Parts: sequence; C-alpha cells; structure tokens
Amino acid sequence: MRTLRPFISTLLLSLALSACGGGGGGDASGAAALAALGAAATNTGGGTNAEPPGSGTYTEPPNTSGTPVANPSTTLVSTVSEAAGANCAYGGSRVDRGLDSNANNVLDAGEVSVTEYVCNGVPAGTFPWVDVTGATVQAEANTGYVARNEAAPVVVTLPANPAIGDVVKVRGAGAGGWAIAQNAGQAIETKTLGGMAGARWTPRESDRNWSAVASSDDGSKLVATADNGHIYTSSDAGVNWTERAADMDRNWIGIASSADGSKLVAVAYNYQIYTSADSGEHWTARESARNWFWVASSADGSRLVAAVAGGQIYTSTDSGVNWTPRDSKRNWYFVASSSDGSKLVALERGGQVYTSTDSGESWIPRGGPVGPWWAAASSADGSKLVALQWTGQLYTSTDSGMSWSPHRPSRDWASVASSADGSKLVAVANAGQVYTSSDSGVNWTPQEATRDWYGAASSNDGGKMVAVVYGGRIYTSIATTSPGAEGSISGTASDAIELQYVGEGIFTVLTHEGSPTFQ
Repeated sequence: MRTLRPFISTLLLSLALSACGGGGGGDASGAAALAALGAAATNTGGGTNAEPPGSGTYTEPPNTSGTPVANPSTTLVSTVSEAAGANCAYGGSRVDRGLDSNANNVLDAGEVSVTEYVCNGVPAGTFPWVDVTGATVQAEANTGYVARNEAAPVVVTLPANPAIGDVVKVRGAGAGGWAIAQNAGQAIETKTLGGMAGARWTPRESDRNWSAVASSDDGSKLVATADNGHIYTSSDAGVNWTERAADMDRNWIGIASSADGSKLVAVAYNYQIYTSADSGEHWTARESARNWFWVASSADGSRLVAAVAGGQIYTSTDSGVNWTPRDSKRNWYFVASSSDGSKLVALERGGQVYTSTDSGESWIPRGGPVGPWWAAASSADGSKLVALQWTGQLYTSTDSGMSWSPHRPSRDWASVASSADGSKLVAVANAGQVYTSSDSGVNWTPQEATRDWYGAASSNDGGKMVAVVYGGRIYTSIATTSPGAEGSISGTASDAIELQYVGEGIFTVLTHEGSPTFQ
C-alpha cells in the first residue's frame, strides 16, 4: 500500500474521481487523474499541511529534521490497484481516505472513512461481440450480440442486475431479426424511437392539494400549483421541486408556461392574475381580483387568454401587463391556445364550445355537444382540439372546433394535454386513472392507479408527461416500453440498437439504425 500525504484538496480529489465511468478513453483519463493525485500528495517533509476548520491555508514551519511530521488532523489518501470486477468492469484503482487519528503517517484500515474508485473505460476496439444463431441468449453487460438466426427472432434478454453505465448492443444479420426482452421492473426509454410517455409513472414531491401543472416544450421545466398553498417549479423534468411565492397562499386553479419555461402565468380563484418572467422566481400581480378559472399562453409567452367563471374572457398581448375583456359574461371555465396565440378555444360550463381565430377579439359558438365542460387542449397549429366534460364524455375535433366526435364512456374528467402535433394525448379523471392516446384521441389506454387526478401536462413531442393528484403527489412519466416482461423492442436483419442502463430499472437508447419497433 502506498500512503500519500499531506491533505489532498477537494478539488483535486473530485477531478480524480470524475474519471470513473464507462466510455472509451477511460484508461487515459483515469491515469491522468491518479497522476494529479500523486503529484499533489507527495510528502517532501514540509510544505502545506491540512487546513484547520474555518481557516485559510496553513503552512508548516520548515522541517529540518528530515522526519515526516505527524498530525492527527491530517487527511491521508491511499491508492491501490483494483482488479476488473464489480467495482470497476475494466479494472482501475481504489482510492481510500481518512483522518490520521493515531498520527503515525499511515492510513490504517480503521481510519478509512471514504472509498472511491477511479475506473478504466472500455478499451478502444475491444467491445466483445457474440454471434447468436439460436433462439435466445442471456445478455451480459458491455457485450454486443449479432442475431444470425434465419428462421426466427433471436430473443436477447437484458442483464438482470446491471450497473449504471452498462451497455448492451444488438445488431441484426439473419432473416429472423431480433427482439430484446426485459426482466421484471425494467423498461427501455423510447423517446428517440418516437415513443410517448404514459406507461410508467414515478411519484415526486410531497402530498399536497395539487390543482394544476404546466410544462415547457421540452418537458424539462415544470410548474405546479397547490390549492390554498404555493407555486412550485422544477428544472429537471420533475425530479426536484422548489417552492415559489411562499408569501402568497392563494386558491391557485390554473397555470400556463411559455415554450422555454421562462414566462409563466397563474390564476387564483377570487384573487388576481400573476405573471413571472424568470421561470417562477418572482411574481407580479396583474389585473383585478375575479373568479379566474383558467389561463393559456402562446409559445413565446406574449399572448395570453384567461377565463372568468361568471364573467368575461380576457386577453393580453404584452405577457400579462395589460388585459382586455372579450365577449359576453358567461360561466367560462377553460381556455386553450395555439402556439402563436391566434386560434383559441373556450368552454362555457353547461353551455357550448366557442372558438376564435383572431387572438380572442371575436368568438364563434360551435354547434354540437352541450354539457358540463371542464378542460381542453390544442395542437400547436390549433387544428386538433380535445375537450372533456366533468361527469361526461371526451370529445375531439380535427377542424379547429367546427365539428366534434365523442370518445370514451362517462368519466369525471379533470384535465387533458396534447403534443404539438395533436397525436399524443394524456387525460386524467378525478377518482379515476390516467388515460393516454397515440392516435389523436380515437383510442385510449388506461394507465396508473385510481387517484384524485386533477391536472396534466405534456412536452411538445409527448415523450414526457406530468400529472398531479389533489391530496396526493406529482407524477412524471417518460416514453418507455411497457414495464417488465410485457415490454420489448424488436428489429429486422437491417436494424441495430445500443442501450445503456441509467438506473431505476431504465435503459436508454444511445443509438439505433433502421426502424426498431417497441411495445
């Protein structure tokens, strides 16, 4: 064992540890990191000692004895070779560190408090490939498989216990093609294959009376409201949430976002309209206190439309600074907007559906269904619409609201969201389930458990979705295959795919050739 002292700064140690992980070139980066550690930690009998807490850099007096000076507050670092195995797939080094509590200048086993690994990456040109002519094969981590069966698909089962970063490659060669099988609890992210979210949902944040949620176009920035509570934002697709407007307890009921997530607008029942230009960090009260029920935004956040229950529709062309009342007083419950803000749809509770093609200056009542309308969504161009009723049906339109088609049996529908092209939809039912559609609402698939779902939002491509539960949590979903043994990806002799394990049972598609299909 080679003992290194004195103290290695956090910066240098972090530099060394960042070299750990897969990918070609890992050997060189790991060696460079260890070289930096060794150069910084060589003991010459004097120099810089460990920093006392709360002070700047402490320098020892010159040591003229030639004997190393021991210090019980010194942090020692030891590096030893690590063979290829569970800790480092292709070998590397183990780095131990801890305080020299007995001041003997040796990092004893009982003094080790932290152990990390500097791992070599996959050696260039040595990724192993296995020819498979049989019907099945159990995949091993960091291995490629060539499917050469001429009669039937070669079924490649994913590793049951992969480590984060492990890679599996499959390439077709035989007429039978190939199929990737999953183990229990596993799924494959399919966004790059054109897949949609909704099959697998992950709970986030805490139990609150979540009332609404909105998303940026790419699904990375989210904003959610809690009834009689506050506003919360996320910049990592819902993994972590930050409380905003902590001094504003309101009856938050509606929220909308610009395409980039920077401009937000929220409405509170019997309060005002509130806008933010910095992704929710600061909020400004706008307009007067009214029974605001919903709000919608154009992609650039400049054109807004808001509905007042028992009042009028209001529009803004300056991101909410000024507002203009439109149409007559009705029991307006919901509004939705095209991406440019020119085509709008508004729902009258117990009445008709209204549309506008001039950013809300004039409105046209559409004949057809009348009922307890509750929520609506629009495609980016405003041609495909979906509207739903509380204790009623769900309706779709492909001609900007001129005609409507009913779908699904009666549900207590609470919210609906659409992809930009209007093909991928997500709707939630109160005291019901989440429902998804990949054909513009013609067919719907129930997802997740029965909960008091209250709001939903989608990314532009439908690859990321978020839904909120009143009295429950926030749930996020990414495009994946069906979980467990029911899910799979298949390809022909001309297709290929490269998967990497990213944790929590999820593999992601790094690259693909051809047109693999999934379920």
